[in-house]
Amino acid sequence: MSKTTPATVALIKAGVAFELHPYDYDPDAPRVGLQAAEALGWAPEQVFKTLMTLVDGKPVCVVVPSDCEVSMKKLAAAARGKSAQMMKPADAERLTGFKVGGVSPFGQRKAVPTFIDETAILFDRVLINGGQRGLLLELAPDEAARACTATWADLTA
Repeated sequence: MSKTTPATVALIKAGVAFELHPYDYDPDAPRVGLQAAEALGWAPEQVFKTLMTLVDGKPVCVVVPSDCEVSMKKLAAAARGKSAQMMKPADAERLTGFKVGGVSPFGQRKAVPTFIDETAILFDRVLINGGQRGLLLELAPDEAARACTATWADLTA
């Protein structure tokens, strides 16, 4: 497994301190984020998953706790749109440069509006995908938001 990904390069460039947390990725897990939390021994609400969505047809990156679902209604409102939906996996991979299961909000091919669920600020440190399957990054939530120019919002259903 490579320890250098576009996500880690972007964080280093932004001067953001982080720690790598590799784990055995299970592509057959019913919920990959929960499997990652369990594999690393972290609370699911502290391990965040990255999802690519469309708000009024425009790409938006969403970062929410691994044990939660995104409220498309809340996401649309946060992004000042009318409706939101999940992006097709192939489109997400093409847009971000990351494989689904390894999508990171950091170092994407094209910068898109990014929203992080506000519960992240309850923790000193959170885990967010590091840009490849089986690699999470531990960092401070405020630094994560700064690194991907994210907006805090209530995003969970």
